[in-house]
Amino acid sequence: MSKVHIIMYHYVRDLGNSRYPNIKGLDYGLFKEQIAFLKEHFTVVTMEDVIEACNSENGTLPENAVLLTFDDGYIDNFTAVFPVLKEHNVQGSFFIPGKTFTENVLLDVNKIHFILASADIHSLVKDTYALLDKYRGEGMGDKFPSNEELFEKYAVANRFDNKETIFVKRILQTAIPEKIRNQISSELFTKYVGLPEDIFARELYMNRDQIRCMKREGMFIGLHGYDHYWLGNLDVQEMQADIGKALGVMDEFIDRDNWVLNYPYGSYNSDVIQYIASKGCRAGMVTKVAVADTKAHGRYELPRLDCNDFPPKSSNYLNIR
Repeated sequence: MSKVHIIMYHYVRDLGNSRYPNIKGLDYGLFKEQIAFLKEHFTVVTMEDVIEACNSENGTLPENAVLLTFDDGYIDNFTAVFPVLKEHNVQGSFFIPGKTFTENVLLDVNKIHFILASADIHSLVKDTYALLDKYRGEGMGDKFPSNEELFEKYAVANRFDNKETIFVKRILQTAIPEKIRNQISSELFTKYVGLPEDIFARELYMNRDQIRCMKREGMFIGLHGYDHYWLGNLDVQEMQADIGKALGVMDEFIDRDNWVLNYPYGSYNSDVIQYIASKGCRAGMVTKVAVADTKAHGRYELPRLDCNDFPPKSSNYLNIR
C-alpha cells in the first residue's frame, strides 16, 4: 500500500478553561477521544514508515494507515499531546519553526491567531483598514492598492474561515511588505491581547529541553522553516537562507540525510523542492486536502487532512479521497 491519511493538528488544549477559548484548536478531551478512535479504526504509522514507503517502488504501508502531524512547536505539544501519544504507544511528528525556541520571538502567524481569537472580526477589519491607511506611502508606496481593492482580492472564504477572517490573515501574512505587516500585527496584538510579545512567546512554544525529551521518547521532529515564511513567495536566496538556518538550529533533532519539511502555510514551488532534495530531505508535507499517496503525489507533495475531518468532530474523512 502507498496511501496514508496524514492528519494535521495545531493547538490542542483545554479550550473551555483557557485564556483564549476562541483560538482555533482541538479541545484536549476531544483529542483523547480522537486518538482512541484512530487506534480502533486505523493503523497509526511512524514518519519513518512513510519515508520507507516513499523509497519503495510499491509502497510498504498497511491498509488504513494514518500519520499524526503537529505544526508550529506549541507548548500544547508537550503538555497535552505527548502524554496521550505515549499512553497509546503511537508516534507523533512535530514540525517546529527554528525561531520559536532559539530566539523566544512571537511569530507573526501566532500574533494573528491570538488577535483573531480576542477581537470582534468586524472591529478588526476596521482597525486593519485604519492601519493600512496609516502606513500607506510609508514603505508600501503611494500607488499601493486601496483597502477596498485589497478586500476584493484577498477576502475569499475557505472551509474553516469567513471572508473577513481570511482578509485579515492575508494582509498580515503576505499581502503587504514584511516590515509594515510586522508593525501592524504588533499594534493589533497590543490592542487586543495586551501582553508583551516576548513573555507571550515563552509561554506559547516548547523549549529545547522539551523537544529533546520528545525526540528521546520516540517522537519524530521535522522542519517547519526558521521564520515560518511562505517559502514559495521568497526569492531563491531568501528561501535557501531560511531553510539553511532551520537546518542549523534543528541539527540536534534531525538526520541531515533523512529529514522532512512541512511547508509553512503549505507554500512551496519547484525551487523549494529542488533545494530541499539536494540537502537530504526525504518528504514534504503540503496543505492540499486529500489522502496522501506516496506514489501518485510524490514524496515532496504529500497532502494532509485536518483533525476536524475525523470523529468526534466530524466524519468528513469518509468523503475525502
